[in-house]
Amino acid sequence: MSNIAITPPAYVTQSEEQYDKGYDPQVTRRLLAYVKPYAWQMALAMLLMAGATAAAVAGPYFVKIAIDDGLAAGDVIALRNTVMLYLGASLVQWAFTYVRVLIMARVGQSIIYDMRQRLFTHLQQLSLGFYSRYSVGRVITRVINDVETLREFITWAVLAIARNLFAIVGIILAMISLDARLSLLVFATIPVMLLATRVFRHHSRMAYRKVRAAISWVNSVLAENINGIRVVQAFSRQPHNYESFSQYTNRYHRGTVLQAAKIASLFVPVVDVLGALATAAVVWLGGVAVLGDSITAGVLVAFVLYIDRFFEPIRDLFRRFDTLQSTMAGGERILALLDTPAEVQDAPGAQALPPIQGRVQFEQVSFHYSDDPTPVLREIALDIQPGETVALVGETGAGKTTIVKLISRFHDPTSGAVKVDGFDLRDITQDSLRSQMGVVLQDPFLFNGSVRDNIRFGRLDATDAEIEVAATAVGAHEFISHLRNGYDTSVEEGGALLSGGQRQLISFARALLANPRILILDEATSSVDTQTEQVIQRALATLLKGRTSFVIAHRLSTVLHADRIVVIDDGQVVEQGTHQQLLEAQGRYHQLYKAGFQDEPNP
Repeated sequence: MSNIAITPPAYVTQSEEQYDKGYDPQVTRRLLAYVKPYAWQMALAMLLMAGATAAAVAGPYFVKIAIDDGLAAGDVIALRNTVMLYLGASLVQWAFTYVRVLIMARVGQSIIYDMRQRLFTHLQQLSLGFYSRYSVGRVITRVINDVETLREFITWAVLAIARNLFAIVGIILAMISLDARLSLLVFATIPVMLLATRVFRHHSRMAYRKVRAAISWVNSVLAENINGIRVVQAFSRQPHNYESFSQYTNRYHRGTVLQAAKIASLFVPVVDVLGALATAAVVWLGGVAVLGDSITAGVLVAFVLYIDRFFEPIRDLFRRFDTLQSTMAGGERILALLDTPAEVQDAPGAQALPPIQGRVQFEQVSFHYSDDPTPVLREIALDIQPGETVALVGETGAGKTTIVKLISRFHDPTSGAVKVDGFDLRDITQDSLRSQMGVVLQDPFLFNGSVRDNIRFGRLDATDAEIEVAATAVGAHEFISHLRNGYDTSVEEGGALLSGGQRQLISFARALLANPRILILDEATSSVDTQTEQVIQRALATLLKGRTSFVIAHRLSTVLHADRIVVIDDGQVVEQGTHQQLLEAQGRYHQLYKAGFQDEPNP
C-alpha cells in the first residue's frame, strides 16, 4: 500500500469551495442575460409548455367523465366522445412537447455557442500572469463542463421548473373542484414536504459545489499528466502517477460525488412515502364516501390519478434543484472568470501605433509582479537605436526575459516607462504594437495543422510563394521538401512529428514572414544541435538585417556579432558594450564568458 500523503489542492479549498451563498439572484440574472437574444423563442416554448401541461392536467378529469357519464350512466356515445377527448389531449401534449423540444434544442446550442465564444475571447485577452496562476485543466472545465451545466439549466431546467409549478397549481385547482375534503388530505403532506426540502437544501448545497471543484481538479491533474507524458515515461513513473491519480480522484472526486448522491437519495424516498400515505388515505376515505354515495367512483379514480401527478412534479423539482445547485456553483465560477480583469489593458483613448522605425527606450524602468513585491527589474535605462541588435546576457533569473516581456507589453512596468519611437507603450493599442513585432521562443509552439499553415500564422494574407521564400531564407525549405507531403504535411499538436530544430526553423520562417520591425529571440538556439544552429546562424543574418533585435542567449555564437551586449545581474544593467569591449573590461561579462562561453570556438 502506498504511503502517498493525500492533501487537498490549495486552489480547491481556496478558490473553488469558497462559494457558499446558495441561490444567488444576481448570478441568475446575469446568466439569463444570455437568453435575452432568444426571448421570443423562449416565449413560444413557454406557451407550448403551458398548452402541453394543461392537456396533461385535463387527462384525469376526462377519466372521471368517462366513468361517471359513460360507464355509470350506460351512455356509449358519452364514453366514446370522452375517450376521443382524452386521446386528443394526449395528441396535443405530444405535439406541443415535440415542437418545444426542437425549439429549446436550437436555443440551447445557440446559448452555449455565445457563452463559449465570450469565454474564449476573454481568455485570449487575459494577461500572461493569469495563466501562470490558473491551470489549463481548470480553464477547460469552465469552458466545457460548467458551460454545459448552464446550458442544461437555462434551456431545460428553467422551463421544467415553470412546467412543474404550472402543473402543481393546475392539479390543486382540479382536485379542489372535485372534492375539497379529499384535497385537504393531500395538502396535509405539504408542510412535511417543505421541511424535508429545506433540510435537504441545507446539506446538499456544499456537496454539489465540492463536486464541481473536484471535477475541475481532476481535469487539471489529467491535463498536467498528459502534457508531461514524456517526462513520466522517461523516468518510468507511470505506476506512481497512476496510483497518485487514483487515490486523489477516489478521495476527492469519487468521495464528493458519493456524498452528494447519498444526500440526494434521502429526499426521493420521503416524497414517495408521503405520496403513498396520501394515496392510501384518499382510497380509504374516498372509498367509504363512494360506498355512502357521497362522491362518485369517477371522482375517486380521478383523485388517485391526480395524487400521482401531484407528487411527480415535486420529485422533478427536486431533480431540478440538483441542477440548480450545479448551475449556481458553475455560474459563479464562470462569471468570476469573465470578471477577471486583464492585467494589461488598452488605456481609454489609446491610439494605434503608426509604422515604426524601431527605437526602444527604457526610462528608469522597475518592475515586480502583482503578487510578489520582490523587485525583478530595478532602474533599467536603455536607449536602443533602430536596426540595432542587442544581446541580453545574464544568469538565469537575472531579468532578461522580463525585459523582452515589457517590450511586448505582456506586463506594464511598476515605475518608469518603456517607449517605442517615443510612444509610451501604455498610450498605444496592444494590437498595433504586436503587429509590428516578431517573437521566437526557446520552445516554439506549433498548432495542429500543416507546415504551411504554421508559417502563415506570421501573416495570414501571405501567399504560398511568400511562405516558401521565407522558409528558404531561414534554411527550412530543404527539410520541409523532404517531408511526406511537403508544406502540406500535418505537424500534429505542438509539432509532435518534428524535431526540436525543425520546429525552431519553422518558427524562424514564421517570424520572417511577419516582417517585424522589432524582433525578439528568447534563447531561440539553446535547444538545437550544433549542425542546426549553423543553419540558423546563417539565417539570422537575413532575419536580423534592418530590424531592431533583442537576443537572449547563453551561446557565444549567438551574441558574438551583436551591436551591443547588455549584461543583466539581479535585475540591473551592470555593463554594456561589444563582446571585445566587455572582455577587456574584465567585469561581469568576462566572468560569464569564462564560466559558460570559453569552451566554444573564439573566432
